[in-house]
Amino acid sequence: MFGVIRNSLFGSVEGWPCQVLSRREKEEVTYEERTCEGGKFATVEVAGKQFDEASKEAVLKLLKYVGGTNDKGIGMGMTAPVSITAFPDEDGSLQQKVTVSLRIPSQYQDNPPRPGDDSIQIEEREGMTIYSTQFGGYAKEEDYVNYAAKLRSALGSEAAYRKDFYLCNGYDPPMKPYWRRNEV
Repeated sequence: MFGVIRNSLFGSVEGWPCQVLSRREKEEVTYEERTCEGGKFATVEVAGKQFDEASKEAVLKLLKYVGGTNDKGIGMGMTAPVSITAFPDEDGSLQQKVTVSLRIPSQYQDNPPRPGDDSIQIEEREGMTIYSTQFGGYAKEEDYVNYAAKLRSALGSEAAYRKDFYLCNGYDPPMKPYWRRNEV
């Protein structure tokens, strides 16, 4: 079943279908282990710019795509979260490269519209298991880096996960000022 995420500005948006396997707290960090379905995602990669600038540029392109800048000229509706793949350096800072993704809404999964912008790719992704911690506010690079470090510390060596990237997820439109949901 597809999750529905309520937000006060746009009603409901389709959520990425995930199931919580466990919820834990360690070192004052609450985190979840989830399995998330695969599917088709619209993605944009931006390199050579700082995280916040690159993310904003890519998100705007994806919003145009789901809003109707595609070969069918149809607005598909928004899905959540907007997922930013960040690539950490050895020192924990982020490389100047991001990949921003939106899951294609379920009714378009079989035959998604072709993007009008060549920088947008449609990717088929397998399902995955993730560890995630949530936080509020208007998230910036520094927030994601800090929460990623806290999550890594809480997971310690007992959890197996990829360390060459992490997902920075935002669930709310920029105009929503309160009770924002972000996660890494």
